[in-house]
Order: sequence, then C-alpha cells, then structure tokens
Amino acid sequence: MKRVLITGAAGFLGSHLCDRFINDGFHVIGMDNLITGRLKNIEHLFKLEHFEFYNHDVSKFIHVSGELDYILHFASPASPIDYLKIPIQTLKVGSLGVHNCLGLAKAKGARILIASTSEVYGDPTVHPQPEEYWGNVNPVGPRGVYDEAKRFQEAITMAYHEFHGLETRIVRIFNTYGSRMRLNDGRVLPAFIGQALRGEDLTIFGDGSQTRSFCYVDDLVEGIVRLLFSNYHLPVNMGNPDEITISQFAEEIIKLTGTNQKVVYQDLPIDDPKQRQPDITKAKEILGWKPIVERAEGLSKTYDYFKKLTKEELIQTEHNNFDKFILK
Repeated sequence: MKRVLITGAAGFLGSHLCDRFINDGFHVIGMDNLITGRLKNIEHLFKLEHFEFYNHDVSKFIHVSGELDYILHFASPASPIDYLKIPIQTLKVGSLGVHNCLGLAKAKGARILIASTSEVYGDPTVHPQPEEYWGNVNPVGPRGVYDEAKRFQEAITMAYHEFHGLETRIVRIFNTYGSRMRLNDGRVLPAFIGQALRGEDLTIFGDGSQTRSFCYVDDLVEGIVRLLFSNYHLPVNMGNPDEITISQFAEEIIKLTGTNQKVVYQDLPIDDPKQRQPDITKAKEILGWKPIVERAEGLSKTYDYFKKLTKEELIQTEHNNFDKFILK
C-alpha cells in the first residue's frame, strides 16, 4: 500500500485530499497544527485503519516513520484575515515548512507536490494569467507575507528539483470553493454566504467590477491528483476560467439564498487584485484536465453545507486557535 503525507490535512483543501487518497486505497498520514484547520473536517477518518493524524507544526522538524511515497504540502493560512493576523506564521510555513517537507521527501525518496497560488501573480497586468507571467507583487505590502512566501516555495522547490534531482510538482491554485470552508475568513464566497445566512447585507470591497474565477473543490482535487502522477515538474495553473465580477457574484448569492439583503460597498483593500482568471492551457494539454462542475451546481452543494452549520458557527468571526500561536 502506497503511503502519502498530507500537510494542512485538517484544512479545507487538505481534508478533501485526505478523503480522495483514502478512497483511492492509500495509507494517509495527515499533519496539521490546527492554527486554521479544524478536526471536524477529518474526524470521520479517525476510525479508519489506514489513516493517522499528527498534531504538528511543519515549520519544525518533521519525522515520519517508515516508507513514504508521496508528500502533498498544503499547510498554510490561505485567506487575508488569516495571514494578516498571523503574518510570521504564514512566512514560516512557506519557508521553514516547505524546506522541512522537501528535506523529508529527499530523505524518503518521495515525490512531493507543493500547493502554490494565483497570488504569485499579484495584481496582474496580464489577463488571463499564464504560468509564464512573472507577476506584479508588492513584497512589502500587507499581502506580501503570503504572496512572497508562496513565491519562495516555488523557488526552493525548483532548487531541490534541479540540485538534488527530487521529483517535484507545483500547482498554482486559483479561487476554489466547497464544503469545509470557514465562514468569515475573508474570502468572498464564504463571506457572502455567511452574511446571507445571518441576514446581513452583503459587503463588496471596491466598486464590484473586479473579477474572480471560482473552481469547485472536486474539480481541483482531480486536477491535483493528475498533476501528482504526471511527469511535469513546472508550475501548472488550476482553476475555473469562467470569470465573473464581484457584483454579479453577489447577485448570484442573493438569488441562491433567497434573501433580500442589499449590497453595501467599502474601500478596496491595498494590493487587492482587480482581475483573476487562470489560463489553464497547460492543464488541458498535459493533464487532460478541465473543470466540469458548473458554478450553479457547485454553489448549490456549498450552500447546502453551510445551511447545516450551527448558530455558533455562523456568528464565529475568527478562528479560536489564533491567540496561542501568535508570537508576542
């Protein structure tokens, strides 16, 4: 039985990857320090023989007993509220954390896939964004702790591939949504749905003309698996190129939830990207992958998940574990 380590296992994407690899017959080792992840996302796996979980910070030395075939590094805060509140931890997991994972992969002879992000493109001057675009990133702006951590991840991953001959893969993830996202984490989709469920007006930052492209989580997981088992080591964009303005998206959420809230506008945050749309030509040609879940279907499934949350979960404004991780 092949063994895979998934860091960030209790997070949104990590937990879905745990499900996928368990279902595909792997022995899955999940690792998470629970700073933004939630055990609720993976507690259904605890009873399984071929799943084990370690509450551990990957920014510290990583030890895994026995053979290891694959590593998927998904440990990182991924929303503006998270990485603005815990900037040092965000930088550490994108530097020390990825270094530890790469070192473990080298020691075990494992293939490693690194989760990068569309944020490496910053506020793009090229649209849509192909992998060859180097980006427009402010390294000292409020988003720099996340953007530059991910850019460093890609650089050190390529260095391990070139210098050590390590089998590496890099996925650049665009906006993804689905069950197990946290409400109120600063990302537009859960923010809109959370406001609708609480009877609040929907808040748009800026004039609403900025765009996003939303990919359903099942599509993304399929693409990640294909990339892991491919022979391609350079970065690959993954997302849904179906672009929509934030104003249009707010109207879709109002229609989906059947609410009658109005839309209110606030100032656009510093360095917030005006456009975001992936060029997925490489994913199509190399992996035979493209998203297949229409946004209406994916939003309906996601809304059904959020409707089942408790009142306490709906009003929660931040993650309970932040304070104990903040370095004073």
